[in-house]
Amino acid sequence: MSAGPLSGRGVVITRPREHAEGLAGRIRAAGGNAILFPTIEIAPPTSADALSGVIERLEMFDLAIFISPTAVLRGHGLVSAKRAWPENLRVAAVGTGTAETLGEHGFGEVISPSGGADSEALAALPELRDLRGRSVVVFRGQGGRDWLRRELEARGARVEYAECYRRARPAADASGLLARWQAGGVEAVSITSAEGLANFFEMLGPTGGGYLRATAVFVPHPRIELAAHKLGVREIVVTGPGDDRTVAEMTAFFARV
Repeated sequence: MSAGPLSGRGVVITRPREHAEGLAGRIRAAGGNAILFPTIEIAPPTSADALSGVIERLEMFDLAIFISPTAVLRGHGLVSAKRAWPENLRVAAVGTGTAETLGEHGFGEVISPSGGADSEALAALPELRDLRGRSVVVFRGQGGRDWLRRELEARGARVEYAECYRRARPAADASGLLARWQAGGVEAVSITSAEGLANFFEMLGPTGGGYLRATAVFVPHPRIELAAHKLGVREIVVTGPGDDRTVAEMTAFFARV
C-alpha cells in the first residue's frame, strides 16, 4: 500500500471477480486497500439451445448490441467457438467500458454514447434513430430490463436476445469481511448494480447490513442510488461510468471528510 489520496482507505469491490481488477488496481495506485468481495457470480445460461440458434443466424442481423463487458466476454467466446463474426454486422455498446472491451476483442468501429452508460443514452444516438426493417440482436445476461428492446421495436426494428450468461448470488462466507468492517478496515463500498446491492445485503446478514448502511457507497447510476436509498443506505455518491471516475469521486469524498 503506497501513499496517495486513498491512503489507508479500505474499499470493498462487489463486482464479479473477472471484472474487479481494473478498479482494484486504480484504488491500490491511489494508496487504498482494495477488498474483493463479489456479490454476483457469472454462470452459463440455462438455455444453450436458444443461444446457439441465434449464433447460427448472425448474418440475418444488421446490428449487435452488447449490454455489458460480461456480455462481450461471454458472447464473443461463444460465437468464436462456433463460427466467425459476419463482416457486415455493426456493433454497439451500452457504456464506455463495454465499448472498450469490444475494442480489446478486435471490433474496430463501435457505436457507443460518449457520456451516459445506459440504454437510454445508447438509444439517443442518431445511428439508432430509424430502424425500420432492421434486425437487431442484443447480447446480454438472462433477465434484466426490457426497455431497450421495446424502444427499438417502436422504431421499427426486429429484436432478439442472445442471453449468453446468467447472474447468481455467490455462496461466500462474509465473516472475514464483517470482522474487518468491525475493526474499522472498511470505509467505502463500490456497487455497480441493484442486483449486486440486494445480494450484498443478503450475504452480510442483519449485522453486516447495518455496517453497509453506515458506510459510503459509490454507484455509477441514479437507478442504483435509488435502490440503495430504499434499502436504507445513508451516504451514496453517484460517480457516473468508468473506473477512473469512481476513483476520482472517492478521492474527492475522502478529501472532504
